[in-house]
Amino acid sequence: MGVRAQQKEKTRRALVDAAFNQLSAERSFSSLSLREVAREAGIAPTSFYRHFKDMDELGLTMVDEGGLTLRQLMRKGRQRAASGGSVIRNSVETFMEVLDSNPNVFRILLHERSGTTPAFRAAVAREIGHFIAELAHYIEQQAERPKDIAWAQAEALVTLVFHSGAEALDMKAAQRKPIKERLVLQLRMVAKGAEALSPKH
Repeated sequence: MGVRAQQKEKTRRALVDAAFNQLSAERSFSSLSLREVAREAGIAPTSFYRHFKDMDELGLTMVDEGGLTLRQLMRKGRQRAASGGSVIRNSVETFMEVLDSNPNVFRILLHERSGTTPAFRAAVAREIGHFIAELAHYIEQQAERPKDIAWAQAEALVTLVFHSGAEALDMKAAQRKPIKERLVLQLRMVAKGAEALSPKH
């Protein structure tokens, strides 16, 4: 990669980071302005258009990146479980750590799930679909579930995690403990139900 291409990638990254940094409980992506994002990234507003066609393209990039980052972190939770401990508890602990260390990665998916444009809603639905597909494959392989049951279990797990994440997002870590324990219990109940419905080997 040449110097100019590296600089362009660095500026594009700065714009994405600037937009993520401005999200909060009070501010969704739709409330951000191009000028604010450019100022936070340290570039002239006119330079924005060298990297993104408009704010919607920036937002869709953030949704894709948020989904990918969250999936990578949840994979790490499952890997932690492989070296000992409960997959469910390790995954929930990892998810709560994400809410502490990188809340806006989850916030963009949560806010834009009911976003103002069909493109945003479709992008978030696609990312949630990726979560479900990856988790269903893991359940099918590790728990030897039939494909349809693995998918139904994964879909239920992702729905519960998103619901609990929305509730816990803006709480302090200490306040999240009851939500975390309830989520672990709910996920275990779903897993037991899936096990009961699976044909015995």
